[in-house]
Amino acid sequence: MNRVVDLDPEVAAALDVGRAVVALESTLIAHGMPWPRNAETAMAVEDEIRALGAVPATIAIIDGRLKAGLKRDEIQRLARGGRDIAKVSRRDLPILATRGVTGATTVAATMIIAALAGIRVFATGGIGGVHRGAETSFDISADLQELARTSVAVVCAGAKSVLDLRLTLEYLETHGVPVIGYRTERLPAFYTPDSGFAVDVQLDEPEEIARVMKAKWDLGIDGAVVIANPIPEAFALSRECIEGATEQALDEARTQRVAGKALTPFLLDRINALTEGKSLLGNVELIRNNARLAARVAVAYQALGTGARGATAR
Repeated sequence: MNRVVDLDPEVAAALDVGRAVVALESTLIAHGMPWPRNAETAMAVEDEIRALGAVPATIAIIDGRLKAGLKRDEIQRLARGGRDIAKVSRRDLPILATRGVTGATTVAATMIIAALAGIRVFATGGIGGVHRGAETSFDISADLQELARTSVAVVCAGAKSVLDLRLTLEYLETHGVPVIGYRTERLPAFYTPDSGFAVDVQLDEPEEIARVMKAKWDLGIDGAVVIANPIPEAFALSRECIEGATEQALDEARTQRVAGKALTPFLLDRINALTEGKSLLGNVELIRNNARLAARVAVAYQALGTGARGATAR
């Protein structure tokens, strides 16, 4: 049993009996949306997962403790703290743990904690990737290396549209990370369902996806499976609209010298303003949509007889 991660009792009980569990990140809560939409969305996403027969495990660091499964008051604490809450990736985990700091986990850090807990499926908004201009800035998200090494399936609306999607796919291919399109042959680009780039394979049912996950890990091939789930059409924005807003936001970021961890939140804020709030609505709906698919995939994966051993509940 792993004693590094504190499990919420509901999550611990589910893992003990081999019930489906879905990990959720917390950067979305602290850095991805404004108050109170962030708290409302986080709780709605958990409800979506429970309604489909799985258990949600929102992941964060609370006072230096790695947590899989948060209480409502802990979600509220992250939501109200907003960007005053530390943003935590792989390199930050040991620092926050030793200092007793509270932090919101990125895709990379959430994957690490999920894997430690024995959780195999994770729902997020969009993965990080290779940033535009990375040939000079070397700005490549730590999410990509985590996808290459940590065996957790990640349900997302593709990669964030502010990235260089061609290079992001090249990186994933180089590191052997399969990109599955759920009922699509095209990679979604967060706010829009079609980036113009192809996925590795289209699969149309959660059960098919679960079998691929099991086969990959049974073969001893470490690393993630990316499950690209397009934003619902009713909330999608056109590629032209998003590209125009993204280019303007990037120009503003360069002018203001915004970089590093601050870049993605800055770009999302500016795109939301430039699209008159439409991108925030789309963000909420795509996350809920991803949570529903993740719950179905997790249930299908557990039905294959893939029991999990979790951490010790505290």
